[in-house]
Amino acid sequence: MSDRPRTDVENRTQEGGAVRGSAGPAAADGRINADNGGRRSTHWLAPVLVALIGAFMAILDTSIVNVAIPTMMNVFGVDTVAVQWVATAYLLALGVVVPFSGWLGDRLGFKNLYILSMAVFVLGSLLCAAAPSLEFLIAARIVQAVGGGMIMPTTMAMVYRLVPRDRIGRAMGIFGIALLVAPALGPTLGGYLVEYVDWRWIFTINLPVGVVGILLSWSFLPDFSTTHPGRLDIGGSLTSSVALFSLLLALSKGADWGWGAEPTVLLLFTSAVSFVLFIYIELTAERPLLELRVFKYPSFMWANLLIVVSTVGMYAGLFYLPLFLQNIRGLGALETGLLLMPGALVSGMMMPIIGRLFDKIGPRPLVVTGVLLLAVTTYLFHNLSVVTATSTVVVWVMMRGVVMPLANMPAQTAALADIPDALVGRASAVTNIIGRVSGSFGIAVLTSILSTRQAIHRAGITWSIDSTSPEVSGTVAQISAALGGGTRGQGGAVAYLNGMVLQNSYVNAIDDVFLITAVFTLLALIPAFFLKRGSGSNRGPAAAAGE
Repeated sequence: MSDRPRTDVENRTQEGGAVRGSAGPAAADGRINADNGGRRSTHWLAPVLVALIGAFMAILDTSIVNVAIPTMMNVFGVDTVAVQWVATAYLLALGVVVPFSGWLGDRLGFKNLYILSMAVFVLGSLLCAAAPSLEFLIAARIVQAVGGGMIMPTTMAMVYRLVPRDRIGRAMGIFGIALLVAPALGPTLGGYLVEYVDWRWIFTINLPVGVVGILLSWSFLPDFSTTHPGRLDIGGSLTSSVALFSLLLALSKGADWGWGAEPTVLLLFTSAVSFVLFIYIELTAERPLLELRVFKYPSFMWANLLIVVSTVGMYAGLFYLPLFLQNIRGLGALETGLLLMPGALVSGMMMPIIGRLFDKIGPRPLVVTGVLLLAVTTYLFHNLSVVTATSTVVVWVMMRGVVMPLANMPAQTAALADIPDALVGRASAVTNIIGRVSGSFGIAVLTSILSTRQAIHRAGITWSIDSTSPEVSGTVAQISAALGGGTRGQGGAVAYLNGMVLQNSYVNAIDDVFLITAVFTLLALIPAFFLKRGSGSNRGPAAAAGE
């Protein structure tokens, strides 16, 4: 560790309590002030619900667009490779802007940054809805992501400054609705709008909601004090942007380009070098962009390790189950979304309950139980087959909906529960980056496994088929006769058998992915046991004030 002088933020943290700046008009007229000497108001529910609007919109927008991709291809007359940049550009822009949220929150105040982020997100949505071409749409998605990327870490920072520490679990239970319900709701809402209204409405719907959210934020969110974080850390900004952009682009396109292809390898190498430089700069800079020293808090370190593992387990269900339902069962986006909806609703109902339990017993028992049950419910999905009943899939989805909040929300809460108020914004940015990168990394790795296992299963099934056996020859003859016989019928029968081989190999590969994910999820038990029991539950307003 460097012997550099302490930063302004560290000095303020060392002196105790929340960072104090200009009290603002809220203190003068008696409204809530989030930084009132470190004492949090008991009237926190309304501000948290208002902050939830932006978080829900930002997360929803990461999944709602996917169902409109085929329609966009037809409207703009482009291929899959080109239109995928609508989603990829949004992901890349999110990764680049998140690190700046802590610095901007300290400089502008978190309320002001939240309102500004919402305004930029609404502007981006308006531009997306009016896009005359694919290139314009991609540029508008980047504008949208600049606002959306700031919303999540800013919201989490505000929640931790608003809520008494002995009520933080309840608040995060409410906030967690956005984390788990929005990704599952996206395909359902998007499918309905694309099928029955117009694809542009997946963006237009953000406009009235965003404007209402801005007005409510202006009225109900308290004023947050500002600090003087100093000049922007240029070195950290450049290296973090290059590292995250290169990594996310490689993870997004690696499966298409090939993991051993020159562009993929070059991007991963660039990301690794930039990341090493970023760590060095941040640990030696007087005023770093991201305060990496938050990892000295054990709960933060262990909770983020747990978030990495649980995020991969969560995304396996959110990403590969819809693939099974659409590619194998032939369901549309709306039908798929409706089947997944019960799981999302169950997760939403569980969140407040788990939040109350967190305040009473702390994170460890909840997370250990959640990880075990998440592994079990993920393992159930490795039994999927082409004949699995739809009702069975819905039951499994609902079971996962119950346990996912247990595995995820207490870890998200514990990550920041011991962080001093002055560092909450910086720590929140770090947690959001870790969650975003781990989700992309998990999908990339699991997709690679899916492709490999599908090839293996296809070869195995093809080898096991004996074309001279009575069963196979009889099936071929029946199909050929049904198609009119002759060369055409024979060719149709062979094509049918090849299709069945591909279908079964694909299902077997998805089963393998769920099995591997279930085993991987159990690794989360290691950091779960190191979470401090009662973290956040024994630190009420008084403790927070004298921190």
